[in-house]
Formats: sequence, structure tokens, C-alpha cells
Amino acid sequence: MERSDTNQIVYDKSVIDFVTVAVEYCVFLEQEEQLPRTEWIDKMLKIMPLLYVKASLLPETHAIDDSPPATFVREEDYSRVSVRVAQLMGEEDVYLDVFVEDMKYSDRPVSGFVSENIADIYQDVRNFISVYQFELTDQMNDALAVCRENFHLFWGQKLVNVLRPLHALKSRGVNMDFTDVEEDIKGEELWD
Repeated sequence: MERSDTNQIVYDKSVIDFVTVAVEYCVFLEQEEQLPRTEWIDKMLKIMPLLYVKASLLPETHAIDDSPPATFVREEDYSRVSVRVAQLMGEEDVYLDVFVEDMKYSDRPVSGFVSENIADIYQDVRNFISVYQFELTDQMNDALAVCRENFHLFWGQKLVNVLRPLHALKSRGVNMDFTDVEEDIKGEELWD
């Protein structure tokens, strides 16, 4: 691959758009402030579909170097994100995962964890944007190739899977709020 082709790919608008959303996703997960669960879920339901769309638009590229790009997410970083999300989600962290290869051969449900999936996505995305911070074109290209491949093989499905339980929680909260208002109105009508 020629240098001009590499420059063109790593600075392509679709890549910069993905980098922007990826940074927002990582910064949100790394922030010290703990939001209430409903606010956190609302934010994730807005940023994760964007992350999916932007990742799906990444241009195809091939690694220049045979060795894998540098990784920046340490085990402690991964654990910090996973533990925070697990604490925030509480009993809602576990969900039934029907889009797992093991499900085909199991007569029992397979559980997934919101916290684990969020941390898995974070790890890949954070490693990618960390390489981009150094602005070394060949390494950026290789990180892009790995991130794009991992999106298609690994974390894209995890992202889609985790949207389902988050959406269910958000909808349940909205429906509960609406039901409460509806019951209040019915109660007033009975007393009028």
C-alpha cells in the first residue's frame, strides 16, 4: 500500500467520524462521576448505535506491519470499566443472550453480562483511538484494520446484543412512568 493511500484512508471522513464517536464512548465510560442508572442507560442507547453505524462505514484497509498494533488498555482499565458498569446495572447486569454460538447446542439459556460486553467493546475501541493519538500513519492504518476486523468478527455483535437489555430497561422505565400517570388519572376520575 502506498503512503498516499494510507494517508487517504486513515484521515478519511468516515474514519474521523468513527474516531469522534469512539472517543466520546471511551470518555463517557472513563468518567469518575457516577450517573443514575436511567441517565447512564439513556446515554449508552444514544452513543452505541452511533458507534455501530460509524464502525460499519469504516473503509477496508490492510495491515502494513505483520505485528499487531500496540495495546494500551491494561487489565486494570478493563476491570475498572466492567466493575463500574456491573455496579451501576446491579441485578440487571445479566441478560439472556440468544445470539451466541453456544446457544445452538444448549438446552439451557446462555447468560450475557452488560458490563462484560461494554468492557469488551471499550477495550478494542480504546486501543484503536490510543494509537490514533500518536498520529503515526502506518500504525494508525494497522489499528484501523484490526479495529474494523474485530468489529465484524467480535464486538459489533456484542454491541448489538447489549442494546437489547438496555432498550428493555429504558422501555420498562418509560412504560412504568406512563402507567403511573395513567393510574393517577384513573384514580382522579373515580373520585370526581
